[in-house]
Amino acid sequence: MAEYISQGVFIIPDTVKIESYASVVGSKEGEGNLGKYFDEIIEDSHFGKSSWEKAESRFQLEAVSLAVRKANITKEDIDIICSGDLINQCIGSTYGLRELEIPFLGIYGACSTMAEGLIISSLLTDNKVAKRSIAVTSSHFSTAERQFRFPLSYGGQRTPTAQWTCTASGAVLLSDTNGTIKIVGGCIGKITDMGVNDINNMGSAMAPAAAGTIQRYLNATGTNPEDYDFIVTGDLGIVGSRLLIEFLQKQNIDISEQHQDCGCLIFDSEKQDTHCGGSGCGCSASVLCGYFLPMLENNTAKNILFIATGALMSPMSLQQGESIPTIAHLVHLRKD
Repeated sequence: MAEYISQGVFIIPDTVKIESYASVVGSKEGEGNLGKYFDEIIEDSHFGKSSWEKAESRFQLEAVSLAVRKANITKEDIDIICSGDLINQCIGSTYGLRELEIPFLGIYGACSTMAEGLIISSLLTDNKVAKRSIAVTSSHFSTAERQFRFPLSYGGQRTPTAQWTCTASGAVLLSDTNGTIKIVGGCIGKITDMGVNDINNMGSAMAPAAAGTIQRYLNATGTNPEDYDFIVTGDLGIVGSRLLIEFLQKQNIDISEQHQDCGCLIFDSEKQDTHCGGSGCGCSASVLCGYFLPMLENNTAKNILFIATGALMSPMSLQQGESIPTIAHLVHLRKD
């Protein structure tokens, strides 16, 4: 059973395994640095639907369905699904997954939702509440632009610190029996607010939260950055990644050799004009499922910390003059 280490930090002794995983992305993501690693690339941003919101729901359904097929099981074998997205009331998840008729927990952690879902799913699996569970999330460039920034037809100019919301989804199927990759620990993030209120500079807002979570986990477990093949964040982007390394170096923690960021990896920022990189719930989820989990499966890596970051704001809170509260959740992945 999971063991308490310190506030928000726990370890799990060999009871939660990753049975399968799947990644589905849009055409721009497929043209990026990691295009060859994703399971499916959908060229039509509408995915055959009449709206972008409906398209995002289909991305999520496709990721879950593919993960189930890859495990050679049926949806009836899944006990619980944890899912969330960026659309108001998480309708990307609820409308996308309603036809599956699987017990459902809707969650919201902004772009940290994938790590939050993995933490909840792993603890449910570890405590025998579920034999199999799924963590999944999604985002879509056009749904996010419409909700958080400007309608696409407005033609607003993006600032240099802005990131590009990914059209993508990733799903991870956890099991108490099958799989060689294990979830062996985690750290539940604390809400962190450094007073940043620029919606186009999310990386700067989220970097302190990521630094705090990483420091807490390393200190609680008595480990060092050198103990891990990769310390993966998502999605700090170029600016946020630099700040993260600087923050931790001030605490005498140097992750510069191990650090990778999903937002920096997914696009070629210069050729694709994505400025500071990718963002959105689907960014870290698809990069985890398409790029890092296969590394563990084929023994290219053995030990990974996955830290998904999120900005816990809304357009209304910013209009009211609020700053941006942020959070970062950590999941420890290992291949023995």
